[in-house]
Amino acid sequence: MNNKIALESMAMDLKRVALGYHNNSTKMAERFHEEAMLRKNEVNIKDVKPYLRSVLKRTEKINTSDEALMLSTLIQNYTRKFL
Repeated sequence: MNNKIALESMAMDLKRVALGYHNNSTKMAERFHEEAMLRKNEVNIKDVKPYLRSVLKRTEKINTSDEALMLSTLIQNYTRKFL
């Protein structure tokens, strides 16, 4: 799978994490976080810019809706500009 699809899918999963936390549905948020981590494993880290590597590392532990939404937006912006 190419990085663009994996990163775009991950961004959508993180938006769902944000929605889950916002609606106090931690079970939903945790499930989509698991999906996002599966997508992260599909990304070829060597082919992305260094700042995105640090963003991807920050996705491992997300505790708030705002944090998930911010990381989702950063990933989405990366895919639109560089891929």
